[in-house]
Amino acid sequence: MNQLLLLEDDRSLVDGLTYSLQKNGFAVEVVRTVAEARARLPEIGRFDLLILDVTLPDGTGFAVCEAVRAAGSAVPILFLTASDEEVNIIRGLDCGGDDYLTKPFRLGELCSRIRALLRRAGRATAAQGQYLQSGALKIDLLGSRVTLDGRLLELTGAEYRLLCLLVRNAGRVMTRESILRALWDDGGDFVDDNTLSVYVRRLREKVEDDPSQPRRLRTVRGFGYQWKEEGT
Repeated sequence: MNQLLLLEDDRSLVDGLTYSLQKNGFAVEVVRTVAEARARLPEIGRFDLLILDVTLPDGTGFAVCEAVRAAGSAVPILFLTASDEEVNIIRGLDCGGDDYLTKPFRLGELCSRIRALLRRAGRATAAQGQYLQSGALKIDLLGSRVTLDGRLLELTGAEYRLLCLLVRNAGRVMTRESILRALWDDGGDFVDDNTLSVYVRRLREKVEDDPSQPRRLRTVRGFGYQWKEEGT
């Protein structure tokens, strides 16, 4: 049974969500404030997915997301927002969120999004062995942590999955279409081509000494991307 952490202060919504999610086979732990959510950071590893409301009495879900990513966790994060304004969506993705759902929403859609995020996160740790390594870059698959020259990288869930995919296929040119299919189910229904470009740019800013002259994550014009092992 997957363990979910729900950050939501609307009591009526909490009761309905908790009941429905449990009926759908999820275990749910509820926190109602940013402070309560932050108190769970030392044990964040026992949760399979976080559902964060954006607006709370003592802050925002964005702040919780940033704290989770700063702690080095790549646990999937789904935002619940009362607004579908682009600025809120972009901010949620920028701070490390993996998906969002605008209120009011259908329970079926929420469960579908949750299962999709859990499937994607599971793929990142499905390979045999605990570590992937490429030169000074080391990926701890069990801990969902990445270090470069011993320094912990703060990656979003999407950036982490993209990096794992590229490193596993080091030296191989991967088309944009194949990346979308591998990371986002059903031919990329959850992200468009432009969003992939944004993730690549952000990942380069974290793994390259000079993102404008990438040595590791290279663009192969007309095809896609290639991860180059150091020294090759």
